[in-house]
Amino acid sequence: MMTAMKHARTLLAAILLAPLVAVAADGPPLPTPTLADVAYGPHPKQVLDFWKADSAKPTPLLFYIHGGGWTFGKRAFVGTAVEAMLKRGISVVSIEYRFIAEATADGLVPPVKGPLLDAARALQFVRSKAVEWNIDKSRIAASGNSAGACSSLWLAFHPDLADPKSADPVARESTRLRCVAVSAAQTTLDPQQMKEWTPNSMYGGHAFGFKSFAEFLSNRDKILPWLAEYSPYALVSADDPPVYLSYGAPPALGQPQKDPTHTSNFGLKLQEKCKAVGVSCELFYPGAPDVQHRSVLEFLLDKLNSKRARH
Repeated sequence: MMTAMKHARTLLAAILLAPLVAVAADGPPLPTPTLADVAYGPHPKQVLDFWKADSAKPTPLLFYIHGGGWTFGKRAFVGTAVEAMLKRGISVVSIEYRFIAEATADGLVPPVKGPLLDAARALQFVRSKAVEWNIDKSRIAASGNSAGACSSLWLAFHPDLADPKSADPVARESTRLRCVAVSAAQTTLDPQQMKEWTPNSMYGGHAFGFKSFAEFLSNRDKILPWLAEYSPYALVSADDPPVYLSYGAPPALGQPQKDPTHTSNFGLKLQEKCKAVGVSCELFYPGAPDVQHRSVLEFLLDKLNSKRARH
């Protein structure tokens, strides 16, 4: 049993990290951050790196959240993407955050509150630095892969977490975004939806303190308030920003998938819901119809360099 579990973890790590490692190995090294290891909270993991674009006017900003199932990984970004942003006058932030184990150790229930609330706090912190860092608060986009993509979507769809009455100036800042562009995103954390969309789903239980997907699914009715608060799909509303979703293979709803944790079934169902309430949601996969942007990077450059958000 232990050998099988270890093999599964190794395989998951390989799946999640392969796209980043492959591109980073072929491309230039990551540019040196303007500011490194900037603390946005008291925990050692609550740190970020900042790359400042050279501009006389306040710049748009890309807010990046790394993947790794909320259980591993570190702040990272493909060097070519940072260079592309900086050359077009877009600053970049890449954050670290508490993982599930660290959130559990801190007594957070459910554990997914750790990575999600850390992402929100980091975004508020960045906005609080807008003048000092020459950032346009109205043009901030989030991006990430896998769990980082899920966190980005949660920020996009969640009502603003700003507390205007807070004594903490950071907490008074908004968590709303101009747009979101992500890859291999889990768009729901509801085990019933995952099972219906992709029968061999097995992801997400750890986010709520369960040791297996079977336990997660059997306890679903007991955690409906958590799903309503932390599942991106459950939070979609008409005032949300434009979304771009990228996947490596076409969807096949209701059929087992080679990689159920990163299937484009997630994207297809989110796109359906977004369209139903009038939120722009572009879905890319090989052979996808009606694609306006061929990549996450192309979408981000278009939206962040526009004067107004195009929904």
